[in-house]
Amino acid sequence: MRWRGVPLDVLLAASGVSLDLLTTAHVGDTKYLSAEWNIPMALLVGLPMGLVRRRPVAVTLYLALCLGLTDQLGSFTSNTAQILVCVALGVAGYRASWRANLAGIAATIVATSINIADPGIPLTLNAVIYSFLLPIFPAVLGAYLRSSAGPLEERDVTPDALLAAGGVAITVLSTWTSWHSGTQPVWVVGLLAVVGGLSLGIARRLPGLVFLLQGVLLVSADTYLNVAVNTCVILTLIAIGVFAMRVMSWPWTVAAYAAGCMLTAIAVVGDDTEVTPFRVGILMTLVATPIAIGRYLGMKQAAAASERLRAEEAARAAVAQVRADQLAERERIARDVHDIVAHHVGAMVLRASAARYTAPDGPVADALNDIRETGHQVLQDLRDLLDLLRDPERQPDLLANPADVVRESAERMTAAGLVVDLDLDPASDSAPLTARASAARIVQEGLTNVLKHAGPGTRVRVAVTPLDDGLSVEIRNGRPPTAIERLPSSGRGLAGMRERVRALGGTLTAGPDGEGGWLLAASLPARSPA
Repeated sequence: MRWRGVPLDVLLAASGVSLDLLTTAHVGDTKYLSAEWNIPMALLVGLPMGLVRRRPVAVTLYLALCLGLTDQLGSFTSNTAQILVCVALGVAGYRASWRANLAGIAATIVATSINIADPGIPLTLNAVIYSFLLPIFPAVLGAYLRSSAGPLEERDVTPDALLAAGGVAITVLSTWTSWHSGTQPVWVVGLLAVVGGLSLGIARRLPGLVFLLQGVLLVSADTYLNVAVNTCVILTLIAIGVFAMRVMSWPWTVAAYAAGCMLTAIAVVGDDTEVTPFRVGILMTLVATPIAIGRYLGMKQAAAASERLRAEEAARAAVAQVRADQLAERERIARDVHDIVAHHVGAMVLRASAARYTAPDGPVADALNDIRETGHQVLQDLRDLLDLLRDPERQPDLLANPADVVRESAERMTAAGLVVDLDLDPASDSAPLTARASAARIVQEGLTNVLKHAGPGTRVRVAVTPLDDGLSVEIRNGRPPTAIERLPSSGRGLAGMRERVRALGGTLTAGPDGEGGWLLAASLPARSPA
């Protein structure tokens, strides 16, 4: 038992002691005990309730012994012991097996018989029945609560509302003319009729409780309002059917069937009724019919739930398979990219590093240094992209600060020979990260295209400015100063920029500026489209 359960155990023990003190506080001396024994007897009987959750069967046997002992001593604590032993039996029925509970039930039956027996007067049939039913009922109730129907997953309350409305209609329409014929006040009978009908509305959620309530109402009607017996029989049969539908346990179904047969027999069999095998068969068939219907509906619902679970599992398995295939394809692509690109870029970096020693100073050395550093950066970016391909849920920090990426790109292109005028508005830092990251990538790709197609010495103006609804990126280069040898191009850079901008819901235009140069303009919204 974990420490967080100790306060509850202390509360149970205190409640047991308090119950006995309240019932015996004003009791004087008895035949064998004085009033001074009230507190010790209360502790003797109440304190073991602190162990009832951990040792329910042992506590039941102990309280049965206390019941017999206090009865023989003539102590009024026997009443407290009788109540507490029933509570312990309920806990034992909930927590222990039937085999373990048999000893506690037998001991309680014996102790209860001793408690209700008067000296010199033999036990009557009613006293014997009471001695058996009083211990058995809490044990059965505890066992039912342990293995009863699970929580109702269906949230639609329409069936519950229909059951409640039908129950009220049956009880009120069939009994309202006879509410005044009983010994109880009319409002009491009417209230019980309405409550009995409304209780069917919770029968699917609390089937055992509603079945018990309908049984009590049936016995009460047979005793105090005989004209309502048939109505109570109908409600009881409906409750039995719902019980069989919700409690998918054959032992409990058999117990409900036996209880239903007994309740129906109490209602329909009178003192002058002739009991014949045919009538017994009719009664047993009458009770079996709602149980059969309830079991059929319950099995149908269970089959539908199982089919739904299988479909969900199949869907999850299909999604997992697709994801596994995607990850496998990403892994293959990552290997291919690494084997092809990393090999050539690595060789380029090594050659630039080797050539650096042959030209330690001058523009050539600076160009080799730039090639080497750019190659290292390309390899690092390539590793980050490969990590992203292998694990899509991992988000590499490719653009921790997009403004720094823009400045670094401008510096690199300046070192490569371009004349870059950078206009980076500080207010653009307030734009969303996705827009700023995309802007940085567009600047990188745009400057690379200028170097490829216009060559060193070309003047470029880069402007990143905020808009009301996002960012504006403009890259404008002038006329190439001289004829150049164009570098090889895949033609995918501009298409990639268009795809990136389109994903954000923005626009991108690129073309001659009318003055011999080239203009690339992009508008990036602050929010991506739904």
